[in-house]
Amino acid sequence: MRETALWVRPLRHLFLTALCSLIAFPFFWMITSSLKTNDEIWSVPPVLWPEEPLWGTFLAAWQAAPFGQYLLNSIMVAAVIVLLQMVNSAMMAYALTHMHFPFRGALFAIIIVTYMLPASATYLPAYVILSELNLIDTYAGLIISNAVSVFAIFLVRQAFLQLPKELAEAAKIDGAPHWRILWTIMVPLTRSTFVVMGLITFIGMYNNYFWPSLITKSPELYLVSAGLRSFFVEGGAYGMNWPLIMAGSTITILPLLILFLFAQRLLMKGVSLSFGVNK
Repeated sequence: MRETALWVRPLRHLFLTALCSLIAFPFFWMITSSLKTNDEIWSVPPVLWPEEPLWGTFLAAWQAAPFGQYLLNSIMVAAVIVLLQMVNSAMMAYALTHMHFPFRGALFAIIIVTYMLPASATYLPAYVILSELNLIDTYAGLIISNAVSVFAIFLVRQAFLQLPKELAEAAKIDGAPHWRILWTIMVPLTRSTFVVMGLITFIGMYNNYFWPSLITKSPELYLVSAGLRSFFVEGGAYGMNWPLIMAGSTITILPLLILFLFAQRLLMKGVSLSFGVNK
């Protein structure tokens, strides 16, 4: 058994290394392709690293399109949506777990059922509502339409259910109102769940393409996905200038890579605590 255990760990590490390399290879190919020429990108056999890296491609891509504006738009919209979803999901989850009112179970069932609906089924009614409110082609419409997340409500509710109910009951006996119990007891004790939810939501909103492209038409309101598509069509010459396209793609994912590097430890800790993963 001991000899078998000695072989298991190296094999497991080897498998995980191969899996990580497989996942990371597209990013490596994208970054290196931005340093190649078109001929090197399409050469057979493939060239992993160019003979003379064209570092100026990044500057050319930055100057060819307003990527700074796209990044600022996406980061601002995603950050505001994360904040609103945190507040809304915390209040809804607290109501579903620590407040007693008629049809509480039915309300949660309805919330879960709405999560089963495909997102595309909600686009038409949501578009009509935003149009009636004159929120088409505005950041307000984009933010309000994403202010509530069923997944976030479910995730925070599960985290609140893991806390001892005696904490909230003791606070109620001491005369603490619901808002104080929520923001001074429940939220701090489940902050790892909020970290996970915030990162998942931020990445999802940052990369969101279809819904923002439906309700925002002005180029100055483009998020990175719509901006990158516009650059593909215009600056990328419909896919003819691949080094420039790869450089633009690298620029757009750079904030997410930086975010992951700084938040990976919090993310791993939050995932293990939220979903009960043990070492």
